[in-house]
Order: sequence, then structure tokens, then C-alpha cells
Amino acid sequence: MKLSEAASQFLQENSDKKIVFTNGCFDILHGGHVAYLNEAKSLGDLLVVGLNSDASVKRLKGETRPINNEQERKFVLENLKAVDLVEIFNEDTPLELIKLIKPNLLVKGGDWAINQIVGSDFVLENGGQVKSLKFVDGLSTTGTIEKILNNN
Repeated sequence: MKLSEAASQFLQENSDKKIVFTNGCFDILHGGHVAYLNEAKSLGDLLVVGLNSDASVKRLKGETRPINNEQERKFVLENLKAVDLVEIFNEDTPLELIKLIKPNLLVKGGDWAINQIVGSDFVLENGGQVKSLKFVDGLSTTGTIEKILNNN
């Protein structure tokens, strides 16, 4: 894996800033995502989001996903106030991307235990921190899709 030119330049220009990193599919954005991304941003200077590619989402979530393609998902994330950079990755996990970005803080939603967060060992070994943030009950992309399919 190699960083995009834009990501490389962004990281060089901001090497003195505290970088928070998170990742996910962010297929159908909902309030839980926005609250989580806002909280993540509040923990540092810059928020970098690793976005699962379409192929990666299919492998993780099944053939009917993603609902929105990677460029659409990237566009939506890039236009949230909290998000400073979005980098798409094709692997099943963001480990290689984390190693390239070397964030000061790695975060995931509260449904992840710290020892289950991919890249936690790398970030901790390099002097960073890992946190599991609040999880908003009742809000999920899967739940949203089920509501749509059931006309609720």
C-alpha cells in the first residue's frame, strides 16, 4: 500500500500536529457516525479517516454492500466539519495505512475493545494512544437498511 499524493503532502504539511486516526465503511452516514467523528476530532488537531474500498466492504459485509460507492462515501466524509483527510484502503484491515500515517491517537467506536482495535499494538509501540469512543445505541447502517427494506 502507498499513500496518495494528497495524503502524503497533507501529512508532511501537518507533521507538527496531533493526528487522530479512525477507519470504517461509513456506507450510509447517520447521526452515530457524525457524533463519533466529532468526538474523535475533539481529541486532536486533525482527523484522518481510513475508508474501506468497495471491494473491502464487499468482503467484510457481503455482496449487497456497499450501498454507496467509495467515491460517494469519500465525498460525504470529506465534507463533514470534523474530517480533515480521507484515504481509501483496499485491504481488509487498515493496518498498513496506520503504519504509513503513524497517528498519535487511534480510535474506534465503543463496540470495540482496545485490544481488538487493528493497529493498536503499532500505535502504542510508537508512543501513541488508543481509545474506544462512545457508541450511540440504536444507530447503525445495518439497522438503517433494515428500516428501509421493511418500510419502517
